[in-house]
Amino acid sequence: MSGCRDLNPGPLVPQTSALTKLRHSPFLWPSDDSTDRLTLHEARSGHHLPGRSTEREVGAVVGGSPGMSPHDRRARSFLPGPVLLARGLPAAAGSPASYVADDVAAADDAPATTDAGSTATSDATEDDLPDIGTDDVPPGAVGEATAPWDTDWTNRTIDLNELAVGIRAVDPRDRIPPIDEPVYESLEAAGEWLTAPSPGALVELDGIRRFYPLAILTQHEIVNDEFGDVPVAVTYCPLCNTAISFDRRVGGEVLRFGVSGLLRQSDLAMWDDATTSLWQQATGEGIVGDFAGTQLEFISTAITSYGEVLDSFPDTEVLSRDTGFPNRTYGTNPYVSYSSNSAPFSGFFQGEVDDRVPALERVVGITLDDGELGVPFSSIAGKGALNTAVGDTPVVVLWASGAADALDHPTIDIGEDIGTGVAFSPLLDERTLTFEANGDGTFTDAETGSTWDVLGNATEGELAGERLDPVTHRNDFWFAWSTFFPEAELYDA
Repeated sequence: MSGCRDLNPGPLVPQTSALTKLRHSPFLWPSDDSTDRLTLHEARSGHHLPGRSTEREVGAVVGGSPGMSPHDRRARSFLPGPVLLARGLPAAAGSPASYVADDVAAADDAPATTDAGSTATSDATEDDLPDIGTDDVPPGAVGEATAPWDTDWTNRTIDLNELAVGIRAVDPRDRIPPIDEPVYESLEAAGEWLTAPSPGALVELDGIRRFYPLAILTQHEIVNDEFGDVPVAVTYCPLCNTAISFDRRVGGEVLRFGVSGLLRQSDLAMWDDATTSLWQQATGEGIVGDFAGTQLEFISTAITSYGEVLDSFPDTEVLSRDTGFPNRTYGTNPYVSYSSNSAPFSGFFQGEVDDRVPALERVVGITLDDGELGVPFSSIAGKGALNTAVGDTPVVVLWASGAADALDHPTIDIGEDIGTGVAFSPLLDERTLTFEANGDGTFTDAETGSTWDVLGNATEGELAGERLDPVTHRNDFWFAWSTFFPEAELYDA
């Protein structure tokens, strides 16, 4: 896509302008050419400064100050949502994202000030910028944005040139703020704002089930949670449609994960507040810093719909809108039309897309010790059930309609029905079950004739009350799955 380009437009220089004076925002990215300005598409329909279109020409905006603690940075930031770089994207196509605080218009009349109360100026020179571009420091805009970090860049498993700035800011960590104190409500209470097609991540561990609506995850990307005694990070990268959860314990230490503001191959790079290491969200691997090469443990996570969860697990807890960020409008899509594109944003993705499957088609990606298998939604939707194996391990992939696409229509719940694609072990009581779709979102096993739902519950018949065990899988976009798991087998119907 040609709209995102030139992620390294030049040095980061503090400045102010009549258009972009924003409260708590002493540093602004320059926009030095009227023909090549940064634009922020405001996803909330009609929410923009008086007299301006929904595409406002701005440099970019950030809140807080370099060196502030992550807690203070989150508290001080005026931004209630993601601000990603998108150069020249037309409003009709939708930019990667941006919510702007309700008080921006009022702040536009006041000079930007630093913490000390002085007005920010544009007196910075190249001599004030960090020394970047060496083999052991990230080059270009990445080096400038991460200058305040104490990351050990010499310890890494990747080429630092693979990193891209997703959020343009002086220290972009947690500009998309994770949720550190999640609050839950019942499925019944959540029904006041969710509808049957509302998509979300279903996470199960030690008998606890929680549903994390994508209406919330698209704006926070990480929830630092606890399931009983187990600290868990529930993560979602909208640019890759990757929902994965991890055990947050590493070497006896419990990590708190945040959104670094950097991307690698369009995927979220997480950071931890213990060592400021970077972690690849798609794989759970530490890629830069003290924890480079460390692998996080996966926890069962599936993208499904509120309606499916309500029918199958009525005791499930739902992440509530009481996130600590009251200015959010949860349910609107910050990534309008993204999943309708033919390719990922070129400025964030440096690789070549494997052309065997459309780039932004969803895939049930299964990762087991025996190997990896990708099953495109288009290959399973017509069949409903796929009895197969990954290496020597039998698996069954089930698909049913009813889940909305969170990344296309401006309102998530009325997005196109892209369905639920999930993977399970068909082993039960030392038997391997084989499944066939009934055409109504239910399934029958050939061995007992029992009826099952798409979330692996036997609802009728001899096995009523039994449950299939989920296997580790995700619903990545094809470009992301094939990039991070290039050796995976591809199921081709």
